[in-house]
Amino acid sequence: MVGRAIPRRSLHSVLKKHKPQLRLSKDVHIMVHLNCLLFLHRLAVEARTKAVESKSSTIQPKHVKEVAKVVLKKSRG
Repeated sequence: MVGRAIPRRSLHSVLKKHKPQLRLSKDVHIMVHLNCLLFLHRLAVEARTKAVESKSSTIQPKHVKEVAKVVLKKSRG
């Protein structure tokens, strides 16, 4: 894993606080981590596309900001 994942107990308590009716498996932290990685990958791909469109060789913060709203809308379930 890249970096440190959120502790299982903390994640479980946050999810239960907002959605107490949810039944969570013991491996839900892995799924949340994978979803975060997929989101970041999608954001990076879209930002790279935006950087290429603006003829930039590197992804700059402005490219990420420009595509963040679109990626967030696509990521909603």
